[in-house]
Amino acid sequence: MRIDIFTLFPEMFTGVLSSSILGKAREKQLVDFHVTNFRDFSESKHGTVDDTPYGGGGGMVLKPEPLFRAVEAITGDKKPRVILMCPQGVPYNQKLAEELAQEEHLVFICGHYEGYDERIREHLVTDEISIGDYVLTGGELAAMVVIDSIVRLQPGALGNQSSAVEDSFSTGLLEYPHYTRPAEFRGWKVPDILLSGHHANIERWRLKESLRRTKARRPDLLAKLELTDEMKKLLAELEQEQNMEEKL
Repeated sequence: MRIDIFTLFPEMFTGVLSSSILGKAREKQLVDFHVTNFRDFSESKHGTVDDTPYGGGGGMVLKPEPLFRAVEAITGDKKPRVILMCPQGVPYNQKLAEELAQEEHLVFICGHYEGYDERIREHLVTDEISIGDYVLTGGELAAMVVIDSIVRLQPGALGNQSSAVEDSFSTGLLEYPHYTRPAEFRGWKVPDILLSGHHANIERWRLKESLRRTKARRPDLLAKLELTDEMKKLLAELEQEQNMEEKL
């Protein structure tokens, strides 16, 4: 996979793209990152990439010419998905991450200032993505979030590929609790079932705990999920346990 990033602050990506999972994926040649400062494509001798908005108003707007030149210089006749990180975009989720992870080439545009000339949205961008209902200084941090979630889904990116499958949201449920040694710490014990070695019972416990956590913290996810018979049975058990606790 090739990922191109267009930004006015390329130094922000230096550490992120060379560390942890992203750095290892790069070393394994699973992904090829290219970071471009689109200011280099300005025709102004001062490297101007923004201007005041037509019609008045505060703030500055990113001009179309530098971004079109920058992206087209890289993509040529190819038509990769060009992603604009912006608060007006579709909410990002695991389903979209899995979809984007199938692409061979992705382009990310990270902007600053008041916004983008609308012609960038209409004629250059294929996808607009938002990572949440809050304001960031620019699109760089949002792009890092999306890129990390995509790269970790590439085969071979994780030491244990089942980790990506079992992560929260990959199954539609929040992930179950994890424990490691010691079996007891300050009087807090690891659940006995995890020490039993009975894999079927452990898997059932994990599914039940995922359902418990999702029901308590993200009931909206449960509402969207197509429940299996086993899930329905476990949810009934959780309901029964809750009723018993309320009676105590």
